[in-house]
Amino acid sequence: MQALHINGNDLTLENVHEVAVDKRPVLLASDAREAVDRARAVVDELVASNQLSYAITTGVGKLSDVRIAGDQIRELQVNLVRSHAVGVGEPLSIAETRAMILLRANSLSKGHSGVRAVVIDALCELLDRGVTPCVPSQGSVGASGDLAPLAHLALVLIGEGECLAAGGSRIPTTDVLRKAEIRPLALEAKEAVSLINGTQAMLAVGTLALLAAETLVDSADVIGALTLDALRGTDVAFDERIHRARPHTGQIKTAENLRRMLEGSQIRESHRECGRVQDAYSLRCIPQVHGAVRDTLVHCREVFETEANSAVDNPLVFIASERGGTDALTRPAEQSSADHTAVLSGGNFHGEPVAFALDFLAIALTALAGISERRIERLVNPALNEGLPPFLAPSAGLNSGFMMPQVTAAALVSENKVLAHPASVDSITTSGNKEDYVSMGMTAALKLRRVLENTRNVLAIEAMAAAQALDLIAPLSTSRRGQKACAAIRVVSPKLEKDRAMYQDFAKIADVIASGKFREVLE
Repeated sequence: MQALHINGNDLTLENVHEVAVDKRPVLLASDAREAVDRARAVVDELVASNQLSYAITTGVGKLSDVRIAGDQIRELQVNLVRSHAVGVGEPLSIAETRAMILLRANSLSKGHSGVRAVVIDALCELLDRGVTPCVPSQGSVGASGDLAPLAHLALVLIGEGECLAAGGSRIPTTDVLRKAEIRPLALEAKEAVSLINGTQAMLAVGTLALLAAETLVDSADVIGALTLDALRGTDVAFDERIHRARPHTGQIKTAENLRRMLEGSQIRESHRECGRVQDAYSLRCIPQVHGAVRDTLVHCREVFETEANSAVDNPLVFIASERGGTDALTRPAEQSSADHTAVLSGGNFHGEPVAFALDFLAIALTALAGISERRIERLVNPALNEGLPPFLAPSAGLNSGFMMPQVTAAALVSENKVLAHPASVDSITTSGNKEDYVSMGMTAALKLRRVLENTRNVLAIEAMAAAQALDLIAPLSTSRRGQKACAAIRVVSPKLEKDRAMYQDFAKIADVIASGKFREVLE
């Protein structure tokens, strides 16, 4: 693939996936290199003149009042990386770690961090040569950003720590860099704090989860339509006029998808004059619930894309515009002798904007799984399933059919409800009360990842149950699009003729959902 040229301003979430999953190569754009060099010159001047500047000539956090002498600055960089590499728990996946590397490199590329261009080049080199740092997933409170995870990334840049092999085993970094022909970096002033200060760990996990969730909500529309048709539901509730009267964008989109999914269904035509006025909420309100999930994803995408193209470390370097003079807001700060620059200490590393979005996304996906489980219940419950066999079982009683899959779905949905409790409403004081209000964004990201997996599995169970129900209704058939979706299920999961262990079916259908096969039905 053609290399992605990063500049800190126009990275898309799709770009993140291309690099993290598809291994697209990455380079620092030439114009960004110039901006990076200009900011670095400011840092070099501060060091040369021994001016007091946070994290450049001082310690960090509660130790920011400790002056660091010029000959100790390099030692400070190594000490910061080592002392902050304190993560525990299972490592992030290779894709998540690659996303984190790209996002960190892109943020530094804006030219506000004061690092040398060689630092960004080194991050790109890790990506291009397939070197994946081993980054423990736990240990971040989300301010000053994801310090521990990013420190494990920085540890590899200086030739220490561990890396992940393709199979997940851990290998000493020295061996990996030697094989990849990459030289460890000797970090200069400010570079350690610029590498470890930021929101890229939570953002990496969140970005990949969001992209997967966008596939999930389209798949839920398709699967929900199969269930509705199998339960002989009405499409009246999806009439465009209803949704134009309450014009939430996501609601309108899902209603359109459902109309398309049911178009041409023999099953629908067979009961059009049955006299039933309306269906239960889990069928009738699919546009309102799925649509609200869609709108949440749109909001979270906006937050994540803004964050992906932001400078999020501290302090930040600002260069005067060509018209001369720094912005009035930036003047009270450490300034160069030419009065054309400012180095400002602030809090852009704080993960609250991302943490809120991560929590919101988990809440939305919990609702998506919840309404799916209610549809599963209607498919299997003989009091609700419109004359289908109890639990969709052949020879019910001798066979239990889908009795227990509904229980699994209920367990997953209940777990999601626990995980949907927002992490971002919590805070715990760190760093000697200097960092006294934190975001817990990484906790939100890790919870979201679990909610996503649970929701995909619930939808897989619904898909299998819906396909079973539609087979039982034959010779009446669902729509052309519905038949295409059922065919994708039947490729990996045959009809249940008698009881069998179904756990492998669920896993295979979940993979079909993740691959976008159901999403393609809508195209």
